[in-house]
Amino acid sequence: MDLHFQELLNQITDFIKAEAKTETVVGEQFELGEFKCVPVIKVGMGFGSGGGEGMEAKVKKEGMGAGAGIGIEPIGFLVTKEEEISFLEAGKTHGLAAAFEKVPDLIEKIYDKRSKKEEMPA
Repeated sequence: MDLHFQELLNQITDFIKAEAKTETVVGEQFELGEFKCVPVIKVGMGFGSGGGEGMEAKVKKEGMGAGAGIGIEPIGFLVTKEEEISFLEAGKTHGLAAAFEKVPDLIEKIYDKRSKKEEMPA
């Protein structure tokens, strides 16, 4: 079979390697006031391929196909302030933009909870 199947497989593998990197899964760090935030994103990938050859009416026929898909979903944020680190779950959102809209409120809630704990007498 002269379908160059290995070349096709290498191209798809290179695509998957390029997309499944730390920056894709974790995201880029940003700052909100004194908080440093890193979005955490779940990445899912799928891959399929196939090929074959045969004879029909004394004519050699061959074919192949391959495909890959990728899905990225925000799941939360790692938030740091000085020595403290927390994970804020993004909840069920409809896209990355919806998750980023919630960041300031989520950080304020964590800060308020921590402030109240520090004010409570031991």
